Amino acid sequence: MGDRILTTSEGRSAPRRATWHRLRAPRHPRIWFEILLIAVSYGLYSLIRNAVPEQKAQALRNADWIWRAEHSLGLAFEKTVNHAAHSVEWLIVSMNYYYATLHFLVTIGVLVWLYRWHPGRYAAIRMILFSTTAVALLGYYLYPLAPPRLMESENFIDTVLVHQTWGSMASGDLKNMSNQYAAMPSMHIGWSLWCGLAIYALARAPWARILGLLYPAATLVVIVATANHFWLDAVGGILCLAFGTGLVCAWYGRLPHHLPRYVLGRGARDGAAAGASGPAAEPAAVPALGAADPAAPVAGAARVP
Repeated sequence: MGDRILTTSEGRSAPRRATWHRLRAPRHPRIWFEILLIAVSYGLYSLIRNAVPEQKAQALRNADWIWRAEHSLGLAFEKTVNHAAHSVEWLIVSMNYYYATLHFLVTIGVLVWLYRWHPGRYAAIRMILFSTTAVALLGYYLYPLAPPRLMESENFIDTVLVHQTWGSMASGDLKNMSNQYAAMPSMHIGWSLWCGLAIYALARAPWARILGLLYPAATLVVIVATANHFWLDAVGGILCLAFGTGLVCAWYGRLPHHLPRYVLGRGARDGAAAGASGPAAEPAAVPALGAADPAAPVAGAARVP
């Protein structure tokens, strides 16, 4: 009889472990794919968010409950901040434009910065942003909430309408383009905190790290001063970000900033794999998960132009 080839459970599981490792390993991002992914994802996010039924009556009831809850905590300060900012015209007008623009501009800027200078960490940190946004959509559907400026029983000031500035997609002439009752959780906080933590964790310049921390703090002041959110909406945004971060940590086995800064380019990986011989040969791919975080580029690593 010929020799019998015994297949052990370890032998059967080895390819699965290798596949699992490849899926979890940091990859070199491709610019065309990232642009397409971000464009499609944001389009779907806007479509789904605005497709959530505008349950006005329930949203206003929830807003009343939130306002009462904040009063019971002794932290119902939104109206005071709203009226104080409104009394300084240049300040509130600046806040209106801050609310309308920086939410997108800073987030895109951080994505570009990560892609250019931290390609090995880019996909993981981008996944946090996407996971945070995805779980926020569930909050919009399950908990419709009117922003303070739409509360009929309170004297909040809609600063966009009063000062006639383009400060919110949910006010003035643009109000029909966005679901006005999707205030919980606040993605202005979720996204700004994502930006701030990424900058703080990865930037080397002290001034950049300080700005990273100040950005979500300033955003919190703006969303309250413009009466677009309660501070509890910000807590909802923080919880969504915590969920997204936990999900990514479970996938990669560690926090994204502990991943290698650079990864080998596709050509380098293919060439290394072609030159490897024998079953024991180790392909020169990305650093293994769990390896020490290199502060400098890996030898032969490809920088993103």
